Amino acid sequence: MHRLLRYTLDLFAPAPQPFAPLALDPCVPLPPVSPPPDFASPAGSVHLPVFSHPQASRQALCAGLVVHYAFVRSRRRTIGFQVGPQGLSVRAPLRTPLYVVDAAMQEKADWIVRKLLEVASRPQPQHALAMLWADGMELPYLGRSIMLRLDRRSPRSAGPTWDARGETLWLPLGPDATPAQLQRAMQRWMQEQALALFAQRLAYFAPLLGVRWSNLRLSNARTRWGSAKSDGTVRLHWRLLQFRPEVIDYVVAHELSHLRVMDHSPAFWATVATVAPDYAALRRELKQERLPAW
Repeated sequence: MHRLLRYTLDLFAPAPQPFAPLALDPCVPLPPVSPPPDFASPAGSVHLPVFSHPQASRQALCAGLVVHYAFVRSRRRTIGFQVGPQGLSVRAPLRTPLYVVDAAMQEKADWIVRKLLEVASRPQPQHALAMLWADGMELPYLGRSIMLRLDRRSPRSAGPTWDARGETLWLPLGPDATPAQLQRAMQRWMQEQALALFAQRLAYFAPLLGVRWSNLRLSNARTRWGSAKSDGTVRLHWRLLQFRPEVIDYVVAHELSHLRVMDHSPAFWATVATVAPDYAALRRELKQERLPAW
């Protein structure tokens, strides 16, 4: 069958360097600072880069750079930092005082700024082409291309069926089926397949990692392929079914490894490597391959 492992796109990395001023209330103007000389124009005027997350609720001054970041409290044990195309997100345990969050940001200041600048300097990826839902269309499934056909003869209660070669999936929809109906039928079928496959791969990898998972839920998140909670709940994006099995296995293993190590420390990656020694290449493939938009 197929192997599965879960992957979160958090960009954690150790970078313990002092951070500049503490985080401020978003309604209070930032104080004037003496910026690094790199950001001074030839005429002597100062241009500070401003990094702003679309869901920003707090702001801070990190090594002379203004950072508006999304701040979320959740049932977790540690403070987490995530840098992505939208900016910086900070997650903290429910009862952690803000001054503790500020101190943690100071420790990660250089890392935060470096990651924000790296993301900002990357070329913007092209938007994935949207699916054109119609009889005879092709779409990726488990790393290969399959064709969708409308089976006008089968009752709708029969469910989709494969052809003899497993290259064409026949959907029991009539000739008057709209693109939206075709899309909904395919999504419903893929989610059913995803639940079955993910459960099978979780059951396979959990004993190898010495962990227990309690609940599997499908995700439709925009920026994460999976997540795991300390209570054993694992969420996996149903569209992982469009990647090849080895990539799915990496994401499953990644999430199960979080049930042993709830961060992205060297100990975490060593845990992943015990069942997915080629995790680095699979991680790159997951990040670089762009699926058509649904």
